[in-house]
Amino acid sequence: MRGLIGFIVMIQGVMGFIGQVFFDHAWGLLPHWFELPSAAYAGVFAAGAALAVWGDAAKKRKAKQAGQTGAGAV
Repeated sequence: MRGLIGFIVMIQGVMGFIGQVFFDHAWGLLPHWFELPSAAYAGVFAAGAALAVWGDAAKKRKAKQAGQTGAGAV
């Protein structure tokens, strides 16, 4: 779930940053609620990327632990 939410947050950050830097206004849902500078949208993207990586690492760790359970597990 963290990975999916992180991916959505990354998209919102990229859309806000690109829209604000290269076009006349930010895109996405965040500009409807907040008025953020371009650097904040880059931070939103970084937070989303960190959340997605954290979710992926947790998924891999869970799969690895599930593979180690059984009769021969240490």
